[in-house]
Amino acid sequence: MKERDFSSGRVVRIYDTTLRDGTQGLGFDLSSLDKLRIAERLDGFGVGYIEGGWPGSNPKDIEFFREAARREWRHARIAAFGSTRRAGVAVAEDAQVALLLEADTPVVTFFGKSWDLHVREVLRTTEEENRAMIRETASHLKTAGREVVYDAEHFFDGYKADPEHALATLAAAEEGGADVVVLCDTNGGTLPHEVEEITAAVAGRLSIPVGIHTHDDCGLGVANALAAVRAGAGHVQGTINGYGERTGNCNLTSLIPVLQLKAGIPVVPDLARLSELSRFVDETANCDPNPRLPFVGECAFAHKGGMHVNAVSKVARSYEHIRPEEVGNRQSILVSELSGQSNILMRARDMGLELEPGSAEVRRILSRIKEMEKGGYSFEAAGGSLELLIRRETGIHRPMFEVLEYHCGFRHFEDQHEPVCEATVRISVGGVQEHTVAKGRGVVHALDAALRKALAERIPEVAAVHLRDYKVRIIDGSEATGAVTRVLVVSGADHETWSTTGVSGNVIEASWLALLEGIDYHLQRAVGGAV
Repeated sequence: MKERDFSSGRVVRIYDTTLRDGTQGLGFDLSSLDKLRIAERLDGFGVGYIEGGWPGSNPKDIEFFREAARREWRHARIAAFGSTRRAGVAVAEDAQVALLLEADTPVVTFFGKSWDLHVREVLRTTEEENRAMIRETASHLKTAGREVVYDAEHFFDGYKADPEHALATLAAAEEGGADVVVLCDTNGGTLPHEVEEITAAVAGRLSIPVGIHTHDDCGLGVANALAAVRAGAGHVQGTINGYGERTGNCNLTSLIPVLQLKAGIPVVPDLARLSELSRFVDETANCDPNPRLPFVGECAFAHKGGMHVNAVSKVARSYEHIRPEEVGNRQSILVSELSGQSNILMRARDMGLELEPGSAEVRRILSRIKEMEKGGYSFEAAGGSLELLIRRETGIHRPMFEVLEYHCGFRHFEDQHEPVCEATVRISVGGVQEHTVAKGRGVVHALDAALRKALAERIPEVAAVHLRDYKVRIIDGSEATGAVTRVLVVSGADHETWSTTGVSGNVIEASWLALLEGIDYHLQRAVGGAV
């Protein structure tokens, strides 16, 4: 085999499919708001392409594309995903292809069949018609002014079965005007040396860029993607934390730092935000983080063995292949006031607040965070609560109101009468007490309504705040119904959203704390003033 290596000056574009292929994984589900929030984080991180889903396939994806079209994206281009036209149907009359254009995205990705087995047994059409389906779909999308990405489904299996047939399907995409063809290891069963050899053969036959899409069925998703890049691929598809169908997709939280730190190929502007992004996606999807993920996992830089700890305490790189800070992680044995301060300094800077590294304020903030995290709090996806904590610990928090008392109850009637949830809230605003009662569809709804009612007259800005999402996480399931509960609330006003959290052994109190923080965050900015 010809010797190849990663060359300097290479351009590799990252194509994220967490919102589409990732959601096909077991237990990974996102609302349309979740998708938008993750897309915003991916865009801020510097990902080049974000695949949003199948237009028209479900209400969530329809809403996502509608909202995405209204927003400005700094780095990423949004992509809609679908398939070729159907066999025997003119491309201009294919409803699914029409929906791809109606999504109004700058990029459209469509897949077609590379394996003659699928052409004969699944599509039950001819090889000539299959190539025409690919060619005409690419041409139709390109004529409409879209950047066109062609995903060659089952390409490696197809190539191994009949190389010339598989290559002919790629040629059809190129003839139709596709901007890039992506070789897909759809079954996840190809080995790295095969991926490298086949990708090199393809790159030598085409005049357009080649990409790679791998699955992790053999635990080789990242290795196979790297093999393809080594052979010339300049477009890599994957998901955050490796979410995806079956055992998942190529994990971008592993691939990106390997490309950037090991292969010397820059792909994102600020790699230090990687761990934060990883945890944000987990928390938003209400999934437990995998502590053993490379680079971003809690265990990635954890040291337990006596010999290891002794060596690392003297020379960190003796047992660490990179500095944890390069990917936004931290060495877990460093128990000092400086550990983890970079995240605090970065967040404070985003607020317009310059804190001195190692200062008393920073140590106080870190100490408070560690204390709260021990009790079940997590600030990875609760940026609003983290900002409020920083405001309080630095003395710039301006209390807008004081809660004196709250009460809630649920009454069920045996005579088929609609159940009643009622809440009472007593607060003080500027020394003046307000005592209100409200009903709701549930206890949390009633508490929210009573609080807003109490604040409305003296702090009218509260009317702009709306609850966008609500999630409950059990912290320690071994305690059964007595377990500590963490609630994450997403609030919004106009086009801005923020998240806050509350923790308690009582789910109602945890919800109440998260709701209070959500309103307080907005009021600090709208009434309390900027930092």
